[in-house]
Amino acid sequence: MKKIFYAFTLLIFVQINVTAQVSIKGKVSDNYGEPLFGASVLISKTNGTTTDFEGDYKLTEITPGNYVLKVTYIGYKSQEIKIKIAHNNLVLNFNLTPSSEQLQEVEITGRKEKSYKNNVTFAATKTATAIKDIPQAVSYVTKEVFADQQAYRVNDIVKNISGVNMYSYYDDFTFRGFRSGDTYINGLRVVGLFGPEPLLANIERVEVIKGPASAMFGNSIPGGVMNRVTKKPLSHENKAINFTLGSFNTLRTTADFTGPLNEKETLLYRMNLAYENSDSFRNLQEFKSYVIAPSISFLPTSKTRINFDLVITNFDGKLDRGQPIFGATSGSDIYATPISFAIGQTNDYHKSDVVYSTISLNHQFSDKLSFNTSYMKYLFDEDLQEHRTSNQFAIDGTGASIPTLMGMMVIKRQGQTIADNLSSYFVYKEKTGGLAHKIVAGFDYNQQQSPIGNAQSMARGYRLQGGGASTSASDFANFQLDNNGNPTPNVPHFNLQNPTYSVAQLSDYIFNVSPTAPTKYFTYGAYLQDQIKWKQFQLLLGGRQEYYNDVVNYDQTNEEITTQHKFLPRIGLVYSATQNINLYGTYTESFQPQGVASLNNPQAGGPFDPVNAFMYETGAKGEFFNKKLSANLALYFIENNNILVNANDANNPDLLIQRGQEQSKGIELDVNGKILPNLSITANYAYNEAIITESDNPAEVGARKENAPLHQGGVFGKYTFINGELKGIGITLGSNFVGERVTRVSTLQLPSYMVVDAGVSYKVDKFNIRFLVNNIGNKTHWVGGYSYTRLYPGKPRNYLLSVGYTF
Repeated sequence: MKKIFYAFTLLIFVQINVTAQVSIKGKVSDNYGEPLFGASVLISKTNGTTTDFEGDYKLTEITPGNYVLKVTYIGYKSQEIKIKIAHNNLVLNFNLTPSSEQLQEVEITGRKEKSYKNNVTFAATKTATAIKDIPQAVSYVTKEVFADQQAYRVNDIVKNISGVNMYSYYDDFTFRGFRSGDTYINGLRVVGLFGPEPLLANIERVEVIKGPASAMFGNSIPGGVMNRVTKKPLSHENKAINFTLGSFNTLRTTADFTGPLNEKETLLYRMNLAYENSDSFRNLQEFKSYVIAPSISFLPTSKTRINFDLVITNFDGKLDRGQPIFGATSGSDIYATPISFAIGQTNDYHKSDVVYSTISLNHQFSDKLSFNTSYMKYLFDEDLQEHRTSNQFAIDGTGASIPTLMGMMVIKRQGQTIADNLSSYFVYKEKTGGLAHKIVAGFDYNQQQSPIGNAQSMARGYRLQGGGASTSASDFANFQLDNNGNPTPNVPHFNLQNPTYSVAQLSDYIFNVSPTAPTKYFTYGAYLQDQIKWKQFQLLLGGRQEYYNDVVNYDQTNEEITTQHKFLPRIGLVYSATQNINLYGTYTESFQPQGVASLNNPQAGGPFDPVNAFMYETGAKGEFFNKKLSANLALYFIENNNILVNANDANNPDLLIQRGQEQSKGIELDVNGKILPNLSITANYAYNEAIITESDNPAEVGARKENAPLHQGGVFGKYTFINGELKGIGITLGSNFVGERVTRVSTLQLPSYMVVDAGVSYKVDKFNIRFLVNNIGNKTHWVGGYSYTRLYPGKPRNYLLSVGYTF
């Protein structure tokens, strides 16, 4: 009887407690009454929610008591109110006002906004600055676009950036007509990867600072700098996993966990994981990779913030050197071979490991003075074995080309490259009269080295009668001849009409073994910058003194150092024409030293002067639809001098020549954000005329630069149904086009193309299902290319299906 009484009492207590729980609901809007989608509403550390497309929120199962209700939204001032909950449900609405306050000087904690639009960049000025207030074009792609386009690599998302297109399959792009392989992560220069396409699993956004950026980054190309910003910890708990399958036997999985590690929220974490195992539409190609990327942020006081990142990435596949086609003369059919056609052998491989770690510190001495420093250690290990084209066709007994037989070479390479990067600077804010100053004074140091032990062996050319092999046309008379009277190749030719793939016997080849001498380069620079604000005007003045030192035979008795240096100015002006539109103009310069291998190689034909460039740019930046949509318009002129190119001398493959001058001018437009609460869009267009204006070869003057289309652009949008029976269903539609491009061979031009992508998604509760079809029309196209022997076709029609869960 006593047990029954206790059970009955407990049942009454539970019933009273349940009925006592109440709820709070309401709407979060801006001061214009527009709903804010994705605003955070918190009543305790464990009870919170976000607003829906209509700005509505609801908190349930709240026990009566005293609470503090807090509402936050990126770019707006937070609101807190004290409430007392009795036994009645509450309705509380909030109107948030915009805030110009920057959350942090360096990116220590993560970006909370969930949009195609990004408001702030840290790389363009070394401080947290609104993109609208920077007197230079800055384009970007956010992780929200990555997700909706199911993009997995950087190469998948450059189509969303005006004036940027792929040059090849590698980490290799054209910016405003100028080729670059430079790589920056969180504003720090790292090793440019050759082959592995960088993954996006741990990337928050990709930014491109257009035009010369040497005043901030030191030596760089004039077209622009691509910066990849890694994901940082968030102060609220969030966990997400995603599984993807698709064409070409694609299997992928990703996980993203973040949140506080202690009650005071002074220790935050983030863990990103990814794995892929897939084939390709290209013969022999495959991708096996994984990413492990933990990140910790420590916020011991309101004045000190520390972040630590570690990223471990592994690539295991083959190096795709592109598609060859028949013929090497004008009129050859670019469609002569299928886009799946690749040259190589079954036992080729390309393995690489990338490990890098970063530690960043931000300390606020006072409201006026802060100190920021970041250090990155970056290691790249490579193990390569490949059969690849020698970039020319086989020759017969008369020296004429045989367009159906491809000349081949074999490369075996093992080695490591190490990079260290340190960036330290002070930020001082002061007012003098009606002028507000933000002064940045800093010092950067970067070094990259290839230690002892790196080595490469190569087999190529034709067998010589006295033994050995040669690639020089001057040895033609001494080549061994086969039964048909043709020169005998060191590595068998690849038959384009009857291709065969097998396990090649490398012992049959004559290798030229060449241990790589240890090398090192280090560069450092001191810079001073002042962002001055007066009424509607913002003036940016900056200058950097850069020193570049290239070392060969590093740490050996015959060590040699070559030093190049330059002062790099930067000036820009922003005028706030209206509350939503800024006009700007800028002048800046770039500096790109010649590589020491070119300078000190007697066969290269040097010495050579450094590459230097300058740019004039003007434009407008605006925010529309209640600041949910940004639009950037830029007009520019760039002049680049002293460019090194290969002389294409058959008797000396290493010979280089210095092209006098190149110019690039054009107009760009980027649009990102929301037109409606349930309609997101990213769009871009670029007109770029990049031509050779001075050259020792008169035939080159006036010619277009390689892989630099005159027109390119695209649009991608997502519409989500928020009411009715279709609620939760999203429709995505996109298209991108690239105009005709010339290659390194004057007789070869890549055709223009336009591809269309479409997809559908369904979000229900915590599940998100996405289905996407890329290149619906199955358009045959090429994203880049060098010559008839190395073209880079785009993917044919393919699909991706993913299932994600957030908890």
